[in-house]
Amino acid sequence: MQAEAPPPAQPPAQGTGLLSGPRRMPLMGGAVAALVILLDQLVKAWALHVYELPRRGHVDLSPVMDLTMVWNRGVSFGMLQAGDGFGRWAYVVFALGASAALAWWLSRTPRPLLGLALGMVIGGAIGNAIDRIVHGAVADFLDFSDVFFPWVFNIADAGISVGVALMLLDSLLARDGDEKS
Repeated sequence: MQAEAPPPAQPPAQGTGLLSGPRRMPLMGGAVAALVILLDQLVKAWALHVYELPRRGHVDLSPVMDLTMVWNRGVSFGMLQAGDGFGRWAYVVFALGASAALAWWLSRTPRPLLGLALGMVIGGAIGNAIDRIVHGAVADFLDFSDVFFPWVFNIADAGISVGVALMLLDSLLARDGDEKS
């Protein structure tokens, strides 16, 4: 008597892997947020403690980029200066609250570009909140004023700005997709 051949191997069911289904965007966006926070804080630690930029103040690096130490007690581009008191902690609470709201949105989006964008904004907001908690202000030092960009910023700011731009792009692409259906 011959043994029966085993049934052919079945492919794994869709949506059962770690990076599939509803868990995909929160994990991807969370990883992006963590990467932005890590990169931001590592570069700031180097600039502040290794390169000693607060002591140096301004360093010409190239015709395009300089390092200029600025302690930003306000919000984007130094607007709405808060000082050390209530305003500092209000900005921390706002950044963490906005990050929580964006994380909730991230947990519900199926779109990869939006997930990437939300992760970048969350990471940037938390990176700057860490500065406010630790230093009382946000450490800004990337200076491209030689190419007519007058604001001094940091990696977290770049994450927020690029993330918002990607959110706008995603909304345009999602709208185009809706119109074609």
